[in-house]
Amino acid sequence: MSNEPPEDDPFRKKPQDDGAQPPPAPPPPPSGGGGPYGGQGPYGGGGPYDGGPGGGPPGGGPYGGGPGGGPYGGGPYGYGGADPLAGMPPLADSGRRVLARLIDWVIIVVPLALIGIPFDIYTRVTDQDELAEVWQNTNDGGQWVFQLIAIVAYVAYDTLMTAKRNGQTIGKRLMGMRVAMLNDGSVPNTNAALTRAGVLWLPQLICCPCLWPLLLLILILVDKPYKQGLHDKAARTVVVSTTQ
Repeated sequence: MSNEPPEDDPFRKKPQDDGAQPPPAPPPPPSGGGGPYGGQGPYGGGGPYDGGPGGGPPGGGPYGGGPGGGPYGGGPYGYGGADPLAGMPPLADSGRRVLARLIDWVIIVVPLALIGIPFDIYTRVTDQDELAEVWQNTNDGGQWVFQLIAIVAYVAYDTLMTAKRNGQTIGKRLMGMRVAMLNDGSVPNTNAALTRAGVLWLPQLICCPCLWPLLLLILILVDKPYKQGLHDKAARTVVVSTTQ
């Protein structure tokens, strides 16, 4: 008589795979789910100045950064993320900016030239003694009045045209560009336009008629990424193209 268990003995049968799947593992617990400073993780992972869930306005920081922060995207000044130029109109060409400035200068200087005739600003002498005497008397009342008129003309023209004409002087309109606020691309208000015009024209008209325009041009050419002169930096503006 055999001592082996029968074939149908359940203890000698191998377990059969009936197709059942093991129950899914429970999801991991959230890693903080928010914190006292508004973000994720045990300490918030963000904060009131970070974009995203729980940290400041959705998709942006205090200056409108991140997706949806201003019409030109994100970044610390309202443009796009890692690429500060993403989402904004192309910057105006530097050469066209120079041409626009020359056009505006001619528009202002022609009427000023006519106004200057009664103030005798075109007196020319060749004798050295007379030249020295004229130099000593250049700052008489008439010269001061004319200089004040010139300052008002240049600053007022640039301010009013920028703030009231969609950020465009006549020269900029002809060259297909405009001045925009750096944070959101809007037309500069009167205060921003006045600040920009003052930094642009006052040093040139008062003390540095040749050096100041050259300095501004050099800064526009070398500044990255927004091609800003000192007048743009002071007013937080940028000059962009209106033609694609």
